[in-house]
Amino acid sequence: MTDQIGLFGAPPPAVRAASPSAQATALGAALPSTIRFGTSSWSFPGWRGLVWADDHPGATLAREGLPAYSQHPLLRAVGVDRSHYGPISQSEFARWADSVPDDFRFLVKAHEFCSLLRFPGHARYGARAGQDNALFLDPGYAIDAVIEPTVRGLGDKLGSLCFQFAPQSFGGVGGPLGFADRLHAFLDQLPPRVPLSVEVRNPELITPAYADALADVGVAHCHNLMERMPSVQAQARLTEAAAGDVFVARWMLVRGMDYGTAKAAFAPFDRLQSEDEPNRLSLAGAVANAHRAGREVLITVNNKAEGCAPESIRALAAAILRELDPE
Repeated sequence: MTDQIGLFGAPPPAVRAASPSAQATALGAALPSTIRFGTSSWSFPGWRGLVWADDHPGATLAREGLPAYSQHPLLRAVGVDRSHYGPISQSEFARWADSVPDDFRFLVKAHEFCSLLRFPGHARYGARAGQDNALFLDPGYAIDAVIEPTVRGLGDKLGSLCFQFAPQSFGGVGGPLGFADRLHAFLDQLPPRVPLSVEVRNPELITPAYADALADVGVAHCHNLMERMPSVQAQARLTEAAAGDVFVARWMLVRGMDYGTAKAAFAPFDRLQSEDEPNRLSLAGAVANAHRAGREVLITVNNKAEGCAPESIRALAAAILRELDPE
């Protein structure tokens, strides 16, 4: 009978989850359920033994790996970065949502057309390179191309939809104060009760006017750990007016390297290679403060932060538990 079930029943999953370490299991059990971690995307073959039981190419993991990823005791969320470069369909979001547990959450980056004042002079922008972007902070485009397919596809599993503003000049909209005004007008026209966040990578944009704009419309600041930005605890203080129900953070890049250098140095992302204890402890302290204030926590970690996002999350989880229970 067993052989017949194996022969005629549902096929085994193409991607199997690795058996978690005893430490990861214990940390997952000890953490409050309102604190969720995830990685920036999930299609990394180097995570064999940490997340995946077997070897698979990245394309297979991208297509079929999410159910196995979501079985890891510390990975109860994931960042969706691909949506920054082009909208994702409602049906694809729905397929992902159907493949993960009910308490799993997605941190989705909005299409960059919403947040570029001018298209960079990069080949991938084609004829648009160097041109003004007519869709910058256009609520109609954001609703139709980004918010509706994301919300309809993910439903309650959407943890946050993040509008990320890359480093750029905002002189054309009046500098930091003008940006805060434009941002407020944009966010105020978006549908209510959608979990939104804003990430800025120009440190001068984090002003009281920016924090007040977010607070007025109930949108979270997405704390990002990158070299040019203030520490995560400094960002939390500067945006205290906008502290809402969810604390959102993205730990992105090792200090002293650009993205391409870190990618080349750290691949295949199978171990920690450049541990960053100051950022880890700063983030742990900010998370503990948010938890004590009754806020949910949603954090994603990039492989380029320390070399291996799942291992960074393990170390971060341990640091947070020490903050919550120093005894």
